[in-house]
Amino acid sequence: MRKRYTQAINEALFEEMERDPNVILFGEDVELAIFGDTRGLYERFGANRIRNTPICEATLTGMAVGATSAGYHVVLHMMFSNFLYTGFDAIANQMAKLRLMTGGQLELPITILAGYGGGRSNAAQHSDSPHPLLMNLGGVNVAMPATPADAKGLLKTAIRGRNPTFFLEASGRGGDSGDVPEDDYTVPFGKAAVRREGRDVTLIAIGTMLKPTLAAAKRLEALGIDAEVIDPRTLVPLDEASILRSVRKTGHAIIVDEARDRCSAASHIAAIVADKAFSALKGPVKRVTVPDVAMPYAPNAEARVFPNEEGIANAALALLRPVAA
Repeated sequence: MRKRYTQAINEALFEEMERDPNVILFGEDVELAIFGDTRGLYERFGANRIRNTPICEATLTGMAVGATSAGYHVVLHMMFSNFLYTGFDAIANQMAKLRLMTGGQLELPITILAGYGGGRSNAAQHSDSPHPLLMNLGGVNVAMPATPADAKGLLKTAIRGRNPTFFLEASGRGGDSGDVPEDDYTVPFGKAAVRREGRDVTLIAIGTMLKPTLAAAKRLEALGIDAEVIDPRTLVPLDEASILRSVRKTGHAIIVDEARDRCSAASHIAAIVADKAFSALKGPVKRVTVPDVAMPYAPNAEARVFPNEEGIANAALALLRPVAA
């Protein structure tokens, strides 16, 4: 059945809270459901399990660690991913480290939801894609679903897990629809999806970049270039094997990432490809990313820095047909 991205997340939350009474959810405006993903949860589960909180992210992340230590499975909604920065002490110094520091005695089944990315003129403080920062921590998972089906399946996996997971929502594309299975299912972490088979170039699309990348692949097809599109789905753990398998087949790799270019996920994946598939490469590994600037508010300025179909297609043309490009 076709469902919206936010609807799929909402269904996963309902199902997991019904399944496990130890799952609790709190965060900023979760009762009002600004994004639509927590709609109806307060009416169904009440104030003991759904709790609106003050706007104090340092307190929220600390609460998540404390509540989890007391035996709860915590879902913390941070609204916009930029707000992770103000709650980063407990994230970096507690969530990412306590399992190691306690010798495995303390588990931290925390799922943090946060909307990320540009495309809706939410301005610089509400449009970041901070997944590279999270990838660098060690000790936390990072999931970035691009489709409604994966949004539901990955969220259920996160909530059932025993480690902290950052579930980054495509806030600018929450209305996108797609087929979602009706049965109870999960999507495993660390397993990429091949969204399109191809032989000439591998396009690795992270999170929200899947849609423009598939559009670029269609544009390239009209020019006689057969692009393969890989969706990592999770960045930690990362399915290196699927990425390398594709690159060894095509000989060319382009990574499309909504993060800023410097130290991005695209940079990390490019390094992996160069290190482990160098002999298969027929050209340099390319990245299509956001420039190292704050995301502008003005729609026309935002569009200039945002990766899009044309920019992805042009990167492939420059790689495969450098003279013509």
